[in-house]
Amino acid sequence: MMKPEAYTFFVASSRKGTFRKIAVPVYALHLLAILAVVGGVTVLAAAGSYTRMLWKVGNYNTLRRQQDTLKHNYEQLQSNVQNTNQRLNSLQSLATEVAMTYGFMRFRHGPFGLNEVSTGSDLGFERSVAQFNFLEKNVTSAALPAGGLHLFPVAVLSDLTSTPSLWPVIGHLTGTFGERMDPFSGEGAFHTGVDISSQYGDAVRVAADGVVIEADTRGGYGRVVIVDHGFGLTTWYGHLSSFNVMPGEQLKRGDTIGNVGVSGRSTGPHVHYEVRINGAPVNPMRFLRYASSAD
Repeated sequence: MMKPEAYTFFVASSRKGTFRKIAVPVYALHLLAILAVVGGVTVLAAAGSYTRMLWKVGNYNTLRRQQDTLKHNYEQLQSNVQNTNQRLNSLQSLATEVAMTYGFMRFRHGPFGLNEVSTGSDLGFERSVAQFNFLEKNVTSAALPAGGLHLFPVAVLSDLTSTPSLWPVIGHLTGTFGERMDPFSGEGAFHTGVDISSQYGDAVRVAADGVVIEADTRGGYGRVVIVDHGFGLTTWYGHLSSFNVMPGEQLKRGDTIGNVGVSGRSTGPHVHYEVRINGAPVNPMRFLRYASSAD
């Protein structure tokens, strides 16, 4: 039996009542069938690929959300750790001051309550030279009783050039040292210094003799200048609009270091002023209450 070379299709018209005969070659039907199969496979493959793409996009978005959540939790944890460290440092400084006040400890290495442990001969030599230079400059104020060098009275400390005994700007205290409500987050936070309000652009003066160790932009401080006064004592001046000193520059008490501004996390023109001992923030009012204003 021979295979037909073509298939004939009759198409009837209901309006005219006529028939129409269409002859379709066999190979055309085969080609049409192949195209239909290929088209079906292609559509199925495209649908599968699109489904996999949607699944991957969903997983990617989920991972992004998880990453953002982890990043936020990490930043929050970092902030909590930093806040806790600042509190511990302040408590350590306070404990040292109290212990020295009641005679449990003695000053041996400087006038600001430092009781450092030597880590090497070179470091010990440098500290000895620093102590000698300090005593040489302040020979009329320092006393060496048999028991060793004792803590100077605050009134005496205010006369020493390396003591931060000068208000950096003339103004009112708008923020105190210690626990307070953060003006941005509305949550409890530890304030590591004091805020002194002043007019925008007013000159900011260094509180004591020292060396600039940083003059840059730093996080919430904005434009900040950090001055090292020796014996582990540093002062920080934040939220400046500008500064005119460079790291390594020697300063004398009262020298202008910059101008009042609102850089960083600030709600108005003021200077964020910190005093740190061995990196631990202490209450600047222990010095400012006996200090004079900037001249």
